[in-house]
Amino acid sequence: MNPHTGEVTSLLNDLRSGKKDAEAQLFSLVYDELRRIAASFLRRERADHTLQPTALVHEAYLRLVEQSEQNWENRAHFLGIGAHLMRQILVDHARKRRADKRGGAEQPIPLDGMEVAGPGIKSPEDLISLDDALSKLEGIDPRQCRIVELRFFGGLTEEEISHLLGISVRTIKRDWSVARAWLHAEITK
Repeated sequence: MNPHTGEVTSLLNDLRSGKKDAEAQLFSLVYDELRRIAASFLRRERADHTLQPTALVHEAYLRLVEQSEQNWENRAHFLGIGAHLMRQILVDHARKRRADKRGGAEQPIPLDGMEVAGPGIKSPEDLISLDDALSKLEGIDPRQCRIVELRFFGGLTEEEISHLLGISVRTIKRDWSVARAWLHAEITK
């Protein structure tokens, strides 16, 4: 368990009640975790992706604190919503890139000097296909969709997901396996 869990929960309550100074304190406590999630997302993207982890974290954080309803229960809930927002940002970026006829000329944005490369999503179409399949899965089994989102995109462990969702690690493993098989069948048909 994170040593700042209680402090983050307290700051979330302060932020919800309108204390503006809580926002800066909250950001400093959750930044490293949000950045880890962003880096995990981007490791699965194509090597020439123009977003960097820092930009993804800042965009997701801005969307988080600008939400009109801030009913975060705790640190885990806040980070889970952050992971979901990062997925949405990446999909929006992929859709924009696909629509942009001159997208091949884009250069990576070196916001933090760290290039992220690795296997995974090779094109905007791959990410859009995965997002479409996840949206369909969400209609069938929202919990499985959430597990995939947190594990694949957020890089959370089965234990972290278990704690976040309040279900057993065994259930996480079973749902992860079923969801992966379903997604593979859905994407390859």
